[in-house]
Amino acid sequence: MQHIWTACGHQHLSPNERGWLVPSPDYWRLWLQRPEMALVPESCKEEIRLHKALLEAPLMQVAPASLKAFKDEDARENYALFLRFRDDVENAGSLESAYMGWMKSGHIQLPPLFIDLVVQAIVCQVLSDVDDAWVWRAAELLFRRQRITVRDGRVLSGDSDTLDTLQATGGLGEMGRLLMEGGAPLKAVDVKVLHQDNEDRYLTQREGLGRYAFLLDMTHEIQNELPHGLILKMVNARSGLKALATVLSRWVQHFLGLSVKIEPVQKVDDPAWRWHVGLDVTATALLNDLYQGHELDAQRQQQLISLFTLRFDHPQDMRAEVQGKPVYLGLAMNDQSLLKLKPQNLLLNLPLAASV
Repeated sequence: MQHIWTACGHQHLSPNERGWLVPSPDYWRLWLQRPEMALVPESCKEEIRLHKALLEAPLMQVAPASLKAFKDEDARENYALFLRFRDDVENAGSLESAYMGWMKSGHIQLPPLFIDLVVQAIVCQVLSDVDDAWVWRAAELLFRRQRITVRDGRVLSGDSDTLDTLQATGGLGEMGRLLMEGGAPLKAVDVKVLHQDNEDRYLTQREGLGRYAFLLDMTHEIQNELPHGLILKMVNARSGLKALATVLSRWVQHFLGLSVKIEPVQKVDDPAWRWHVGLDVTATALLNDLYQGHELDAQRQQQLISLFTLRFDHPQDMRAEVQGKPVYLGLAMNDQSLLKLKPQNLLLNLPLAASV
C-alpha cells in the first residue's frame, strides 16, 4: 500500500530511526525525470551536460556558472529551484525535518509543487500499514486541491485539477481538447464516488488521469425519505470526514510524537471554547470570527464543511491553561468552492506544553 503513489518517489526513501524519510540517490534521479527537469529537443549543450552529470551523481555540487551558461531562462530557474530543494533536504537530513524548517520559516521559497510532493511522500509513510481506500482517498486532501460540490444533500470532494482536465478534454487528453475546441460533442465523463463496489479499483489505480478521479463523500449524515413523508437520518458509515480524522491524527503522531484523537462534529456548543485551529485559510477566518462572537451570514455558513474535536490522550502534553480542553478544528471551502488543506497548521498551531 505504501507505493500507491509512485510518482512522489516514496519507494526511493528510507525511514531513519525516528521513522522520518531519508532520500536515496534514486529519489533525486526521479526528480530529474519530471517534466520540469527532463531534457527536450531544445535543451542546450550545457543543460544536457549537467543533466547527465546529475543523473550519474545526484548529490554533486553545481557551480552557479554552470546554470548561467543555460540558454533557456526557464530551464535555468528550474535547475536552481531543484538544487535549492535538494540541498535543503540533504542538509536537514530527512523530508520531515526540511518540511518543518520551511513551515516554521514563514517564508517558503519553493513552488507549491515541491511542498505537495514532499507531503505526499510523507503521507505514504504515515499510512504504510493502512489498506482502507477511504483513508487513502481522504489523505489526498493534504496535498491536492479539492473542488467541493453539494449534490442532493451530499457533500462531495473531487480533485480540482483532475475535474478541470476532464471537463476540458472529455477524458480524451489533448485530442479531446482539440475536438471540444472544434465543437465536436463528447460523452460526459462519469466520475465515480468512492464506494465499496469500486474501492479495489481505487487502490490499484496507478498514475495517470484516473489516479485522482474518485469523489469522496464528506457528508456527516445521510437522509432517506420514507413513505408518508417521514425522513430517516443515519450517520454516514463511510464518511470521508472520519477517514480524514484518521489521517490527521496519524500526521500529528508522526511529526510530534503525540497521541491525539480527532473526531468530526456538526456543531460546537461549548461556552468555554478555548482553542481552535483552521485547517485551511477560509476555515481559519471563520473560526476566528466565531470565537470572537461575530455572526456569520448564510453564505459564509455554507462554506463550512465540517468541524472536528481534537483531544490529547495525555493532557499534560498541552499548555497548562487549556489542559483537558478540546481543540476545535475547522474545514471550509472558499467562495469558489475550492478547498486547499494546510496540514502544517496542525503542527504549528496546537497548544503544546513547553516541554513537548
